[in-house]
Amino acid sequence: MKRLSRLLLVFWLGLLCLPQVQAQGVVKPSLEKIREYRAIYVGFREYGIPFSYLVGDEPMGYSVEICDRIVDAVKQSLGDPAIRVVRVPVSSTLRFLMLQAGVIDLECGSTTNTRIRQQLVGFGVTVFVSGVKAAVRRDSPIRQISDLDGKAVTTLGGTSTERVVTNALSAKKLSAIMLTTRTYNNAMEKVLDGSADAFVTDDALLAGVIASSPNPDRFRVLEDNFGFEPYGIGLRKDDPEFKKVVDDAIKGLMKSGELARIYDKWFMSPIPPKGINLNIPMSGLLQELIRNPNDEGN
Repeated sequence: MKRLSRLLLVFWLGLLCLPQVQAQGVVKPSLEKIREYRAIYVGFREYGIPFSYLVGDEPMGYSVEICDRIVDAVKQSLGDPAIRVVRVPVSSTLRFLMLQAGVIDLECGSTTNTRIRQQLVGFGVTVFVSGVKAAVRRDSPIRQISDLDGKAVTTLGGTSTERVVTNALSAKKLSAIMLTTRTYNNAMEKVLDGSADAFVTDDALLAGVIASSPNPDRFRVLEDNFGFEPYGIGLRKDDPEFKKVVDDAIKGLMKSGELARIYDKWFMSPIPPKGINLNIPMSGLLQELIRNPNDEGN
């Protein structure tokens, strides 16, 4: 509750700091706004290992590093290397509203690009593709998706995972009792205490959550995928000049091989703070998207 209150305070303070025309919902084009204030506001998630998370007071991760490269491209585009970077914590429930209101200019986390969300915000070209998987207690009899019929399944509130799970179960003529939690730790606690039979989220996030938990050996991840989630860097909708800078920066990383290097740093090497190696090789889907970038979503 304290964390949610803090995020709400950040959101409302952000609104108060904007010109009145923006607070009324008319946000200037991003490049114009950044040029005028000589600052770019970058949203990050605090607990999304390995995409965006805090180590001490410093945001880091795969998505954060990609956004750092985008910020460099924005500075170059505007010819102003002194533009300030303001890091703003966001939540799964407030991130899109903060983009729409102009509180942040970029959202750098583990955000799935869906056609429904495209009605609210814009996305850069896809930078990651995640499978959606379930974690259960190691002693659980659940071995595959079909075993979840009638079971309690928890997902993180404000994400697209609940829809993915419901659709996957419906396609198999199965159902589950769907629960939502506010944090990854809450979800894992529910699995351990038996109030949920499984926690479902994107596989890379799941690997990070389990690896950083106090009891990683008490969990087991099912092999089955519920579906696939394409991640994109969030930006405001209908902002073509800014989107071009974002997309060109990401495509440049892809073409030069730098994105693959960033990937290996966060998924195939020891990462802070515990030096855990998630050991998740780049998927064939992401390799294809690097060769042929798009922002289609799902």
